[in-house]
Amino acid sequence: MNTELKVLVVDDMSTMRKIATKFLKSFGFTDIQEAEDGIPAWELIQEQVKAGAPFQLIVSDWNMPGMTGLDLLKKVRADETMKKVPFIMVTAEGEKENIIAAVQAGVSNYVIKPFTPDTLEGKLKAVLK
Repeated sequence: MNTELKVLVVDDMSTMRKIATKFLKSFGFTDIQEAEDGIPAWELIQEQVKAGAPFQLIVSDWNMPGMTGLDLLKKVRADETMKKVPFIMVTAEGEKENIIAAVQAGVSNYVIKPFTPDTLEGKLKAVLK
């Protein structure tokens, strides 16, 4: 698994951002940025694309105020530069309809909260192989 990738972690709960970032660091990732919602995340994504240094992996919560993870995913997939970037959705919603909606929108994989480092690592390995 290539841990040199530039990663964006998006979650409205700072504790969940810290947990995801901690797990990613434990796997060897070092270039990690965080956003507290889909709106600042999208702004950050656009800034990085303009700077010529786009994110190469996005780990985003589903349920957030402002812009949901699903809406962020749709924007990412509609953007020519970002449309193939691995996008992992983190959700407390294990409902089939939500998973289907995320798959239809182009999610690379999903993780159901609460999750362990092993679960996240397995999902990352699956999308980054």
